[in-house]
Amino acid sequence: MDDDDDGVPQLSSHTLAALQEFYAEQAQKSTRDSESDIVSVDEDWQLSQFWYSDETARSLAKEAIDACGENGRIACVSTPSLYQKLKELSAEGVTVYLLEYDRRFSVYGEDFIFYDYNDPLNLPERLEPHSFDLVIADPPYLSDECLRKTAETVTYLTKGKVLLCTGAVMEDLALSILGLKICKFVPKHTRSLANEFRCYANYPLALDSLL
Repeated sequence: MDDDDDGVPQLSSHTLAALQEFYAEQAQKSTRDSESDIVSVDEDWQLSQFWYSDETARSLAKEAIDACGENGRIACVSTPSLYQKLKELSAEGVTVYLLEYDRRFSVYGEDFIFYDYNDPLNLPERLEPHSFDLVIADPPYLSDECLRKTAETVTYLTKGKVLLCTGAVMEDLALSILGLKICKFVPKHTRSLANEFRCYANYPLALDSLL
């Protein structure tokens, strides 16, 4: 630094570049924060996580917002990619919780509820029984045990409306334990899966009317 230029200090090119980089990062962070508070988390196949395609996630998110109504409450049980899309759409007045085993999603703060389907009713007191306008579930495994235990959670949380995404092989069990019927809408994933997946619900899906 010298005082030859009317006493105005001069930054070195290295310092100036570092300062510009810092301001650029802050601007990007500000933009992300203003657009959405959600942080993207990648799927983990070892935890049987398979993200919906963007089109499916968006369609289901819009369905959920429509189904829960103004100031509604939505519980996403083992459906993190749908939770992410719901938060991205930022429906005003709609409350969304994510019940998920993967603790990486604790970055979502109070919206995240640690959930293990093996202990289906081990839930915090703030999740009062029958307090959600819509419960959406996607059990991590295609097994009777997993669906039955997840159904205990769903039944505890829901006021009535339930939307389930799981394998086509679970159709009979979904009907017998939750009264859910198969829908026309077929969910897609970002990766090809060996098993056919379908949606099930106990109310008429707005999505089905578009098909």
